[in-house]
Amino acid sequence: MPGNRTITAYLGLGSNLGNRPANLQGAIDRLKLADGIAVTAVSHVYETAPAGGPEQPDYLNAALEIETDRCALEIIDLCMAIEKSLGRTRTVRWGPRTIDIDILLYGAAYIEDERLTIPHPRMHERAFVLVPLADIAGPAVHPVLKKTVGELLSGMDSTDVRRVENVQLRI
Repeated sequence: MPGNRTITAYLGLGSNLGNRPANLQGAIDRLKLADGIAVTAVSHVYETAPAGGPEQPDYLNAALEIETDRCALEIIDLCMAIEKSLGRTRTVRWGPRTIDIDILLYGAAYIEDERLTIPHPRMHERAFVLVPLADIAGPAVHPVLKKTVGELLSGMDSTDVRRVENVQLRI
């Protein structure tokens, strides 16, 4: 991405329908094909019970680091297009899904738009987000709370976030 300012951003991935590992990998593969985005790190994969919503299967979760010259709204549009291409339908809030891709952090930016809030508004309350994010971005600072990802995680019970040893995502 020569000539443009690049931003380091972090994405959260989740899947609890269909072939969950393939859904996570499919999201990574599609992100890698996008212009203006380089996937530079991926966390371990973790399994967690759903947080809220209707009764549904457990999730696999992971986090990605990307380098990008695209604005946050372009990235969320891309993420929603990837979700749709992987079979996500939005019917029930916090319902089951083949894939969920959230922008967790976008550099040190604070963005509040009708379509997007960064940092992700509930990331600091969710161990299933912070545990994989800490794998690749423990020192990253939450731009509103002024704490690192590691500090946010240290004050939280994460015993229900189980590392899945037999699933390895590729970048």
